[in-house]
Amino acid sequence: MVYLFLANGFEEIEALCPLDLLRRAGVEVTTVGVGAETLCGAHKIKVAADIPEIMYRDSSPEMIILPGGMPGAENLDNSRIVDAALKAASKNGAFLCAICAAPMVLGKRGMLKGKNAVCFPGFEEYLDGAQVSETETVVRDGNIITAKGMGAAFEFGLALVEALKGKEVAERVKSSVFAK
Repeated sequence: MVYLFLANGFEEIEALCPLDLLRRAGVEVTTVGVGAETLCGAHKIKVAADIPEIMYRDSSPEMIILPGGMPGAENLDNSRIVDAALKAASKNGAFLCAICAAPMVLGKRGMLKGKNAVCFPGFEEYLDGAQVSETETVVRDGNIITAKGMGAAFEFGLALVEALKGKEVAERVKSSVFAK
């Protein structure tokens, strides 16, 4: 199962664009509300999560997705449920995916050591042990997928689709959203 964690202050595009693309690709994604079932994004858009964090019980997720935005990324970082989910996912070799400020959540837990990664400018200090790209907007290094920010949300979402369903499906989803 794929889980996208939402916390108050999340960047709406960074959550909803990848979620939309994954679901278009036929990936079952469950959104998890950290601290509430209805969350308010950084730009005051309210989103109802599929489940509250207290219902999260998966000890072997296939992918964890963390959107950025502030204070959303900090709220994710402070969640014991997110921490436990990331540890279980990391232990099982699942995909750990974060965009914008959220790669700091992975970095603070040592999950980026020796990995190539990107984040929103100014959060590099939290990517402990990572090789931070100055030029890429989305970086996949093994089971870690990171992206710079809201402007990379579409590319990030396609990278998640490709990781789970392959390049052909990602290309099909990409072409399906553009008018011909």
